[in-house]
Amino acid sequence: MDRRDFLIGGAGAAALVSWPALAQTPTALAKPRPRGVRSTYIDACGAIDGFDEQPDGSFKASAALFEAAKARRIDAMTTTLGEVGNKPGAFMSAVQSIADYDNLIATSGAPILRVRRAADIEATRAAGRIGLIYQFQDTTALEGDVDNVQRFATLGVRILQLTYNKRNLAGDGCLEKTNGGVSHFGRAVIEKIEAADLLLDLSHAGQRTIAEGIAAARRPPAITHTGCRALADLPRNVPDAELKALADKGGVAGMYLMPFLRTSGQPGRDDLLRHLDHAVNVCGEDHVGIGTDNPLTGYVINDEMRKQQREFFQRRQKEGIAAPGEAADVLNLVDGYNDVSRFDRIAADLRTRGWSGARVDKVMGGNWLRLFREAWRG
Repeated sequence: MDRRDFLIGGAGAAALVSWPALAQTPTALAKPRPRGVRSTYIDACGAIDGFDEQPDGSFKASAALFEAAKARRIDAMTTTLGEVGNKPGAFMSAVQSIADYDNLIATSGAPILRVRRAADIEATRAAGRIGLIYQFQDTTALEGDVDNVQRFATLGVRILQLTYNKRNLAGDGCLEKTNGGVSHFGRAVIEKIEAADLLLDLSHAGQRTIAEGIAAARRPPAITHTGCRALADLPRNVPDAELKALADKGGVAGMYLMPFLRTSGQPGRDDLLRHLDHAVNVCGEDHVGIGTDNPLTGYVINDEMRKQQREFFQRRQKEGIAAPGEAADVLNLVDGYNDVSRFDRIAADLRTRGWSGARVDKVMGGNWLRLFREAWRG
């Protein structure tokens, strides 16, 4: 794993094209949120960025990262560790990524605090920091041993995704044509996830895997980053029946800022807002959130970035994990929300759309906070 891959967590927010530089300065940054504002912003599938590499190879938190914390651009977010796919050495790679991130937080001076319980999110917010949640986007790091769930929980992982796009020992991902559902091993993994007070994530799973995973869960699960298949019929999006089943189980579906919000072309703000509207209509306002699958500060869009996107897409094609909707010339972002102020802008756009303040607060983070309390028992 190279240094760039380490910083985005190996598989990273699964669609990141590279270690993201700071986004181009937007024309008008949203005003900082006052400390007294009750709303909580949570990105349930992001990537923490904003580190400057030093001559000795270490990293220090950038001014932009401190500004993001000071202005309360986000209160808590996940970062994906480990790698995805059926590769050798997955367990040790995941352990190393956890150690690397622990070291990054400890030595970079970043305004970040680790989150292990929902109460930690309130504490980090009060301290003027950003809460960071460790997440896996595959169970291949378990290497067939369900007891490794507890080992990773002890190391600080809080969200465990059952499958990625392809089949693993736990079940079928969304690209498997057989749509085989959850395996016996997968059901044992779900039991261990809940016993270890982790949150079960069914993102990237096939339709049957999602349906059977929801049915097997005894506690509310999540789909941290997805879209609505009724609006864009692509494998990475979830059908209404499974979205409704998730909500009926008490779970939360996070809408992402990814190309899959439309069947072709670069998605824009209206695409995300349509998916949020639809998800709330299907699930109810208590069961929808946001999982951007984007870096905190956004991307610089230039010729080099577009070149990296082409190379990234080609790698994913070669590995067989590129999903329909991905393309060499479509960037993994939503036009209009590609900067550190995206949560403020989404909230403002939803209010303009006629959403109540209470509904906006739930979707921007309140629903995740409730689900984290239930999953993590505190």
